[in-house]
Amino acid sequence: MRIVFDTNVLIAALITTDGVCAALVKRCAQVHTPISSEFILDELHEKLFGKFKRRAVDVDDAIGLLRERFIIVVPALMNEPVCRDPDDDAVLGTAIAGLADCIVTGDKDLLALEQYEGIDILQPNGFDEYEQRQVQD
Repeated sequence: MRIVFDTNVLIAALITTDGVCAALVKRCAQVHTPISSEFILDELHEKLFGKFKRRAVDVDDAIGLLRERFIIVVPALMNEPVCRDPDDDAVLGTAIAGLADCIVTGDKDLLALEQYEGIDILQPNGFDEYEQRQVQD
């Protein structure tokens, strides 16, 4: 399964290493195909370093590890805005370009879409059930 993790999920995975998001990202990096983009990784870097005051070397190491494990794509350009936040459109564009099956996010605007262009949009705590349904189909 091809999965895009929104920046907020990656932040939660890296900040709270024993939480739901950390376990999910780690497992998916081992058994699925995680997809990302420079846009998401740049936003992740900005938030971890600026807002969460992580050391630059730690942020660089974490992003380097993601680069090794994730497929990095250039987000597809949207013909017109889908979300009120252009950053959300970049996440959708990443999923489209990466031929993702789903986006995992905590963003309410993205979650409200539920699906976009055949790509399911779900919360981290809903992934296990989603994964089971995909295996059964």
